[in-house]
Amino acid sequence: MGQDQTKQQIEKGLQLYQSNQTEKALQMWLKVLEKSSDLMGRFRVLGCLVTAHSEMGRYKEMLKFAVVQIDTARELEDADFLLESYLNLARSNEKLCEFHKTISYCKTCLGLPGTRAGAQLGGQVSLSMGNAFLGLSLFQKALESFEKALRYAHNNDDTMLECRVCCSLGNFYAQVKDYEKALFFPCKAAELVSDYGKGWSLKYRAMSQYHMAVAYRLLGHLGSAMECCEESMKIALQHGDRPLQALCLLCFADIHRSRGDLELSQLKLHCLSEGICRSKGLQHELRSHVVRFHECVEETELYCGLCGESIGEKNSRLQALPCSHIFHLRCLQNNGTRSCPNCRRSSMKPGFV
Repeated sequence: MGQDQTKQQIEKGLQLYQSNQTEKALQMWLKVLEKSSDLMGRFRVLGCLVTAHSEMGRYKEMLKFAVVQIDTARELEDADFLLESYLNLARSNEKLCEFHKTISYCKTCLGLPGTRAGAQLGGQVSLSMGNAFLGLSLFQKALESFEKALRYAHNNDDTMLECRVCCSLGNFYAQVKDYEKALFFPCKAAELVSDYGKGWSLKYRAMSQYHMAVAYRLLGHLGSAMECCEESMKIALQHGDRPLQALCLLCFADIHRSRGDLELSQLKLHCLSEGICRSKGLQHELRSHVVRFHECVEETELYCGLCGESIGEKNSRLQALPCSHIFHLRCLQNNGTRSCPNCRRSSMKPGFV
């Protein structure tokens, strides 16, 4: 299969994919991968397969195609292609919760010599790194990465990237228990989808609705939480996105538990117990796990530098400074100083997030 035929088949696959004929699109792309001798065409079709499997939640297959794409990029000997393929490898490992590998591949992306794609993909690299840091509970590093990604989005008018960053920030603030910000950012993402997302994948709407559902539930607005979660589940079912379906099921369980529907809330208990039941000898390891838990709490430094209270134990309004140190908003307002209490950086102007 030559260059022109390869290009035609890839475009036909994209048309099928955009019309929700996903399996037919995948079959067409796999056929191109098998028969095409055009390296640039093979690289492009591998990118299509990585994106499609990511949106369907088939992360092991996503990783498989990302590895093949790396080899193709090396054959092409092009720094831009290499950057894109390393980013796909980082995102694949992020989805599989291999967070240390994700950070390593992101650093490889950032260490590549100057490329034309650097300005376009740098924000996506920062976002993937931020998600990995968040997965490791390294909250300040996560926030720094999200701020970098947001700057890339603003400087390049990349509303799709901004939408993804807003969803990640919603997750961040839900974890540190600033529920107002946990709702604000996914609502911002939903606005971006509504204003600019006509040609976007429905996955963006699904993710913004899911994060809104989580925040609404944490704030006690259970009706709104149920409505958003149902919308997200509907799209997840339509696309066959099983990881998002699982997240929605857990959110449904939390909503019913908050309502006092005890029988339905046991769904979450069964989901969480599955992994524990597979383990053997857990009781003997309990002591070391408790010790390691307390070490991790110390490493994350989730304390307000002004009042000394823990951050993340209850709902409270927080403020991130440009240096990415986090404090209770009330403590900063009452303190009166013009520098960060932790690092003494002079500017007290609030950061992006």
